[in-house]
Amino acid sequence: MTTTVLLESGVVSRCRRRVHLEHDPDLREARRGAPDPTAELRKADAAAHRRAIADRLAAHFGADWFEVPPGRGAEREAATTAALTEGRRLIWGAQLPRDPDGGRRGSIDLLVRTAGGYVPVLVVRHKVHDPGVGARTSPLFGVVDVGGGTDAKRKVRPQPRDQLRLAHARLLLGAAGYADERTGHAGVVGMDGDTVLWHDLHAPTWPGGRTALAEYESRFADRLAVATAAATGGEPLAQPSRIVECRSCPWWAVCDRQLVQARDVSLVVRGEDAGLLRTAGVRTVDELAVLDPEDREAPPLVGMPMADAVGLAKAWLADLTLVRRHREVAVPRADVEVDVDMESFGDAGAYMWGTLLSGADVGQAPGYRAFVSWDPLPTDDEARSFAEFWQWLDGVRAAAAERGLTFRAYCYNELAENRWLLASAKRFAGRPGIPTRRRVLDFIESDQWFDLFGSVRDSFLCSHGKGLKTIAPVAGFSWRDPEAGGENSMRWYRDAVGMDGTEPDLPQRTRLLEYNEDDVRATAVLRSWMSSPAVGEIPYVGDI
Repeated sequence: MTTTVLLESGVVSRCRRRVHLEHDPDLREARRGAPDPTAELRKADAAAHRRAIADRLAAHFGADWFEVPPGRGAEREAATTAALTEGRRLIWGAQLPRDPDGGRRGSIDLLVRTAGGYVPVLVVRHKVHDPGVGARTSPLFGVVDVGGGTDAKRKVRPQPRDQLRLAHARLLLGAAGYADERTGHAGVVGMDGDTVLWHDLHAPTWPGGRTALAEYESRFADRLAVATAAATGGEPLAQPSRIVECRSCPWWAVCDRQLVQARDVSLVVRGEDAGLLRTAGVRTVDELAVLDPEDREAPPLVGMPMADAVGLAKAWLADLTLVRRHREVAVPRADVEVDVDMESFGDAGAYMWGTLLSGADVGQAPGYRAFVSWDPLPTDDEARSFAEFWQWLDGVRAAAAERGLTFRAYCYNELAENRWLLASAKRFAGRPGIPTRRRVLDFIESDQWFDLFGSVRDSFLCSHGKGLKTIAPVAGFSWRDPEAGGENSMRWYRDAVGMDGTEPDLPQRTRLLEYNEDDVRATAVLRSWMSSPAVGEIPYVGDI
């Protein structure tokens, strides 16, 4: 049995432990977690974007366009090799010849023939440039003009993963003898779909003056060593440690069991801080819990104060979701209160703004109200629903002021709401009922807009995370739908609007409305609980 390991480009941006798990033959039957619905949605949207770009290029270039037909990997590789040998001008969907000596395999969206060989081009569904100057670009249909020219309106938006993927394709082309060795240029078509951004993989644009190719080769050599050791039964070169990527990793269940069994310190202190603690000899939650935060020998952490890290360890050992950081917990309140929760569909837009009005009478019916568009995003009807939401919210604020009442609107983790408040004002500027961006900013920056997530972060140490679905149950709230969650709501939305060519599923619309209503009610319950004597039943970190 051969033990030759061939890796695709994604490994260089991936957790080293995940690379090990993916190549350990003893774990092939290990039960992985279900696919991340949000990630699956992003993949589907990216595939649709690539298809749209391909169709435009094919229509423009006609006979110069060649598309590798679908099929097994070996069949696609053979078709790609034949197209390269024939010197096709543009090759779409290329499965590049494998490089057993380098340990590489992979594909690339587009290959462009030059006088000296071929250069790779990626098509991605994210922004690759920002307003500015200095990027090298060409129009989409100028993709054959490799390297483009200096752009007076755009600058490069750092997307390291794009450059690393291009470096992988560039080395595969080189190993097969088809790379244009005269140039380091490789292209990316981003979300706008109208421009090719050209990276120079030979340019010293990375930290320390490294080139993208040098960075790639360093990372790839490391991941190849990790994968080879796993595949051949060697000593593992990567041990589990909890990081941000774990949230969406299909192997998390495997690592979680190992980390809990070892009582690993990364269960409460993640990333770089976990590494710093291990270097100092603190490898378990138990060892962290008995550290003296004032001990000068304790390693300085970058993600949190040492006292918080020790408190989290104590909470984890006591199986406490929350412990109070301070003896007193307070949340700013108002006479008139509105809870707000927005539902979006990826980057396509915000289709629902849910509100819960409570407190003093301002001439509006108290309770839950949603402003929603059921036209599949993106849609102009989104402007109508956002305008109605803003006018209602602004009306409640004005009515409270007229009556001499204080007003506050609350959300949980304002990043998402703020993003779509500002984006909606910008995208739909000038339409009926749409506020100016300045008015939205004035509201966001005022004390009338309050992020409850910030209060939770400042008031508690949260040993199992700070998400609303984790924190609100401590306050006694529960969601009606056992599958409630942002990831699942993406699937429900597709069904609710008939996005996949099916008839709209009306019960799924009801499900989404109830999910949104429960979210705003959860923030209201959490806020009331934090303002009540009941919060004192949560242990104080100094007492455990």
